[in-house]
Amino acid sequence: MAAGETDPVAAALRARSLAAAPLLAQGRLTGLVVAVAAAPGRFADADAARLGRLAEEMSLSLEKVRIGELERSWRGWLSFVAEASDLLAGTLDQERTMALVAQLVVPRLATWCAVFTDADGGRDRLAYVWHADETRADGLRELLAHADLAPPADGPGPWNGFGAAPPQARAAAGSTADDHAYAFPLIARGRHIGTIVIGRPPGERFPRSAIELAEELSRRAALAIDNARLYSAQTAMSSALQRSLLPPGVPEIPGLEVAVVYEPAGEGSEVGGDFYDVFACPEPSAGPAAHRWRFAIGDVCGTGPQAAAVTGLARHALRILAAEDMSVPDVLARLNRLILGEGERGRLLTLLHGEITPRPRRDGVTISLTSAGHPPPLILDPDGTVREAAGPQPLLGVFDGVEFHTDTIALRRGQVLLCVTDGVTERRSGGRQLGDGQGLERLLAGCTGLSAGAVAARIQRAVRDFGPEPSNDDVALIVLRAS
Repeated sequence: MAAGETDPVAAALRARSLAAAPLLAQGRLTGLVVAVAAAPGRFADADAARLGRLAEEMSLSLEKVRIGELERSWRGWLSFVAEASDLLAGTLDQERTMALVAQLVVPRLATWCAVFTDADGGRDRLAYVWHADETRADGLRELLAHADLAPPADGPGPWNGFGAAPPQARAAAGSTADDHAYAFPLIARGRHIGTIVIGRPPGERFPRSAIELAEELSRRAALAIDNARLYSAQTAMSSALQRSLLPPGVPEIPGLEVAVVYEPAGEGSEVGGDFYDVFACPEPSAGPAAHRWRFAIGDVCGTGPQAAAVTGLARHALRILAAEDMSVPDVLARLNRLILGEGERGRLLTLLHGEITPRPRRDGVTISLTSAGHPPPLILDPDGTVREAAGPQPLLGVFDGVEFHTDTIALRRGQVLLCVTDGVTERRSGGRQLGDGQGLERLLAGCTGLSAGAVAARIQRAVRDFGPEPSNDDVALIVLRAS
C-alpha cells in the first residue's frame, strides 16, 4: 500500500501492506481472510499461499456454522408464523384481530405498526396503532392520521406517507417522523381490505428476512380480518332479524305485573327459533282503550333463516288474527293451517297462547290459554304450592284439522303464572336436565313473595348457573303476577 494514502480503514489499522484470500463454499464467495502489516512489503507469494490454505480450511467450518444459524433462524420464523396463525384463528372480533396483528409485529419485526382498513370513498382509514414506546404512540397516531396513504400496490414496498403530514403533526411525533417505513397491502379473496405499515428508526434498516416474514404475516392477517368482518356483518344481520321477531315493548296491564326474558343461544350468529309476545286487543266497539290482552310464547324447531321465517309468520299472524277478534283456539287452528300450507318450508311449532281479561273489583285476572305441544305453564300460589295450569294439546305443523280448546284459570292477587320454552326445562348439566324430577317446580316454589321481575331474574340466573357450559338452546319466558 503506497505511503500517504488517506483510506480511513488503512489509517486505523496502520496498514502499509496487505494480503487476502477468498472464502469459497461450493464455488460461491462467502467472505475474505485479510492480513495486514504496518511494514511495507511484508507479504510474499509464500505468505499468500499459506493464507489461501488457511482460508480453505476455514471456509467449510464457517459455512457449516452459517447454515446452522440460518436453519435456527428459519425454525424460529416458522414457529413465529405458526403461533401467529393460531392466535389470529382464535378470534372473530375485528378489533381484537387488528390488535393482535400489531402486537405480533412489534417489537419482533418493527418498532411500530399501524393497520389501515378500507373505507367509503376509496381512502383507507387508520384503525389501529401500536408503538414499542408507549410515550410515542399518541404522536405517531397523529402523524398517521395526516399521512398520505397511496393507492394500494400489489406487493410490499417502502412507504413515504409522512411527507404529507403538516409541520405541527411532525413536530409532535418528534424523530418518529423520520422513521423508515414499509407498507404491506391486505388482500383477502382478491379484494383490497386495508394496509399494514411498519416502521423502524432511521438507523435501523429492515433486513430482507423481516420483510419476507411481515409479508407472510400480512397475508394471514388479511384473511383473519376479512373473516372477522364477515362474521361481524353476519352477527349484526342476525341480531337485527332477531330483534324484528320480538315485540318492541310490553304493554301495561291493570292488576298484572309482566316480566319477559329472551336469551339467544350461542354467540348471536344465528337467529333462534324461540319467541314471545304480549299485546293489547282493542275492541272496535269500545274505542282505542284495551280491555283484553293476549300473550304467546313459542318455539320453532331448528334455527337459522327457515326457523326465522316460521317465527315471523307465527308472531305476526297471532296479532293479525287476534285483531280480527278470533278466539284463542281458532287462532291456533288457523296458524296450524298456515304452517302446513308452507309445505317443506314449514317447521314444527310449539305454542302457548292465552287471553287476559281483568276480573271484577280488581281481583286479579282471568286467563284463557291453550298449550299446543308446549311445556306446561305453572302457577305459583302465595303459600308456595306449584301446579300445572293447562293440559297438553297437539303441536302445530303436524296434523290438519286439529281442534283446540282452552283452559281457563283465575289468577288472583299474589299468584304467579310462569311460561317457559324448553331452553329452560331442557338446560343440561352432564346427563341431567333442569326440568328433571320437577326441578322447575321446585325452583318456582322458591320464588314465593317475589315480584314478576324478580321471578324472571331468578329463573334466568338458575338456567345460566345450572351447567358449566353455555346453553345450546334459546331461552324465553313470560312471568305474569296478579297484583
